[in-house]
Amino acid sequence: MERNETSVTVFILLGFSDQPDLQIILFVIFLGFYLMTVSWNLALIILIRHDSHLHSPMYFFLSVLACIDICYSSAITPRMLSDFFHEEKSISLVGCATQYFFMAWMGLTECFLLAIMAYDRYVAICSPLRYPTIMDLQVCKRMVAKAYMGGFFSSLIETTSGFHLHFCGPNIINHFFCDMPQIMALSCSNTFIGQIILLVMVVLVGIFSFPIIIMSYGYITVTVFKMPSAKGRMKAFNTCASHLTVVTLFYGTAFVVYFRPGSGHSPNVDKVLSVFYVILIPMLNPQIYSLRNKEIKDALKRLVKKDISP
Repeated sequence: MERNETSVTVFILLGFSDQPDLQIILFVIFLGFYLMTVSWNLALIILIRHDSHLHSPMYFFLSVLACIDICYSSAITPRMLSDFFHEEKSISLVGCATQYFFMAWMGLTECFLLAIMAYDRYVAICSPLRYPTIMDLQVCKRMVAKAYMGGFFSSLIETTSGFHLHFCGPNIINHFFCDMPQIMALSCSNTFIGQIILLVMVVLVGIFSFPIIIMSYGYITVTVFKMPSAKGRMKAFNTCASHLTVVTLFYGTAFVVYFRPGSGHSPNVDKVLSVFYVILIPMLNPQIYSLRNKEIKDALKRLVKKDISP
């Protein structure tokens, strides 16, 4: 049976507020966050590439994480910033799908990368003598390539399953970017298959990432408590503290956003939580890894001394 409904080709994003004064304040705040995200992550990448003391698998993965955070935030924030100056925040169906694809690609890739980083810490602490052999640079590069590929195909499947649906109105998205729950809610089609596909993809990504993190830190905890030296235990925990903080923030926020009961969903709460994992976490990650990391601080000091020395 043919549909007589008009197909929707443009969506309207409501954004944060329609009050002009508040729009300007929010624009300045989010612009500041975005500039800090790009500059801090870019500075971390340059520092790691520049300093030979940081040419190890842990810092290689950290530089990749910084790159992902820049791309992840850039998939959403520039468009969001430009919308503050538009009365009607319209986005085409293709533009909406493209935005979601790149955001999901980077987000899912970060899930895989965090698992790889946990495995790296497991090998470094539990098998230190075999670490240089197991975590060879070429092996690390292949791991990262597979993380990007896994994120790419997972995002492609999610985007295709969500945006192949028919949209006949309404076309109002009560959010500041195109996210799958809001998109599916606007579809005139039966979304059951699409929701099952999304659930399967989430479960598959979870199976390949989250259990690896849990098991890695389980073995790390057992190994650390067996260490005879309190100083050794503290050093081992310090090398893991930053990664654990990032994992907790990233997965914790994602679980709250996407796994709350349907009755617990509120557009305003979703926006606040989305600001946290789309804008704030990519900005905070380089700070979390740098503040308590002596090697990064020492590398920064060497760089400063080199620049000011005659």
